Amino acid sequence: MTAQFPRHDTRLDRFVDRYAARTHGMKVSAVRALFAVANRPEIVSLAGGMPNIKDLPLGDIASNMASMIASNGMQVMQYGSGQGEPRIREQICDVMALEGISAHPDDVMISAGSQQGLDLVTRIFCDPGDVVLAESPSYVGAIGTFLSYQAEVVHVPSDESGIDPQALRETVGRLQAENKRIKFLYTIPNYSNPSGITQPWERRLEVLEACRELGILVVEDNPYGLLSLDAEPVPAMRSVDEDVIYLGSFSKTFAPGFRVGWVLAPHAVREKLVLAQESATLCPPVFSQFAISNYLENSDWEGQIALFRDMYRVRRDAMLKALADHMPSGTSWTHPIGGFFVWVTLPAGIDTQAMLPRGVDARVAFVPGAAFYADGQGARNARLSYCFPPADRIVTGVERFADVVRNELDMLNIFGVTAPAKHPQTSGPGADIY
Repeated sequence: MTAQFPRHDTRLDRFVDRYAARTHGMKVSAVRALFAVANRPEIVSLAGGMPNIKDLPLGDIASNMASMIASNGMQVMQYGSGQGEPRIREQICDVMALEGISAHPDDVMISAGSQQGLDLVTRIFCDPGDVVLAESPSYVGAIGTFLSYQAEVVHVPSDESGIDPQALRETVGRLQAENKRIKFLYTIPNYSNPSGITQPWERRLEVLEACRELGILVVEDNPYGLLSLDAEPVPAMRSVDEDVIYLGSFSKTFAPGFRVGWVLAPHAVREKLVLAQESATLCPPVFSQFAISNYLENSDWEGQIALFRDMYRVRRDAMLKALADHMPSGTSWTHPIGGFFVWVTLPAGIDTQAMLPRGVDARVAFVPGAAFYADGQGARNARLSYCFPPADRIVTGVERFADVVRNELDMLNIFGVTAPAKHPQTSGPGADIY
């Protein structure tokens, strides 16, 4: 009998009828899809949220890690606990204390970046058809995670202060009237990705009060919390409500390559997360945990964060000034007080997804706004990142972006297009108009 081997002369997926139904919610990230283009040297990338780590004391870090391996290599390169190593969980509690959080190491679970933490939280809470509430707009990676577990993402209208508490109540009331099961509210209150908006302290308390009244669990994602550029960080929501599930990460304040984040959760939730972690990975990366613990132990990590803040402030200011100098009338944008991102709203009729190829031709990359919605909003929006390029390149990128927008407006005028884009912006943070 002749053996049968798979054919390689077709692009058809022979396994399409075998995939689980949940794979239909898995989509290519709009940000990741841009990486190949954005890494071309002639392109100014205002797309990715990659932190600038060139100012880290790499020589000292390398020396300390070499000593760590020499003295403790048998442990740091071995399997570890599914919850994470005890010492780094203690240090994480010290990090969170800077945002007003009082926590015990037993309630901390280490994850492979906060993204995996979010995946595990969704895994233990969401059944197919459940609803996850998300601010408007919301992090593209979170939306992808929720959809991959077959949850329905419903955006809560937001303004220049973040989630609108009254709109939250109305949204929950509507969903409950439809007999929908709401599992949690997902929010990035500090320097939100993508909007750059920060929820003031009073607004956070209003959102928490609304969620308590409505019986809604809050998942607070805070990767940028210590990267305040104009003032001290606003205390975390978790600092006043121990039922909040808090996600943190070292990717933005140290280095993303180690892939170390954490989840702070009520004890019973933490136990479920550890079980989910063990079934997914056995244990989070042990070497990475020891490397970051070593860094926190032997380096001036708070001073390094201060240096990052100074560097990002220069880049943020360069972007805001360039937008004011070059963007056409009718364009608006947010004014972040921390983090990595500015959220731009363009004049009616422009669709940033359709505009993207012309942006790449003009040697500038950005992320179209529709990526940050699950319901078709955001066609007029774009996320611009100031974290990675130096200030002069940011200015050049904004100039190119502005030229592309003007060309789009000229084309609309030539063809007499005055109607809004296919998916008009119906909610989202406001901003000044220039």
